[in-house]
Amino acid sequence: MTTTPHSVGSEQSLRIASELMKKHDIRHLPVLHEGKLAGIITDRDVKLALGIQGVDPDETKVDQIATEDPYLTAPGTPADEVVIYMAEQLVGIFTSTDALRVLGEVLHQRH
Repeated sequence: MTTTPHSVGSEQSLRIASELMKKHDIRHLPVLHEGKLAGIITDRDVKLALGIQGVDPDETKVDQIATEDPYLTAPGTPADEVVIYMAEQLVGIFTSTDALRVLGEVLHQRH
């Protein structure tokens, strides 16, 4: 799990979100509204939105395309619980980086 993720304000433009993702080499951004989590936006969301004719990256706001109410879990939640929930609900972000971290932890515990 990324414990200090970059985020974007809900009223920011798609251009700003896209630039943040490129600058930090990330594919997911939590969307904050008044300092509270309001959703999440992915690089795929941005690409799809910008592929629609007439979408202006400077005028379209992040909250217009963000996924609302993402699944939240505590930092100490075991990975198996998260994976089972995701499989049941078909929601969540568990990236390849997260999977590699879990694998690394498992391998480390074996040695």
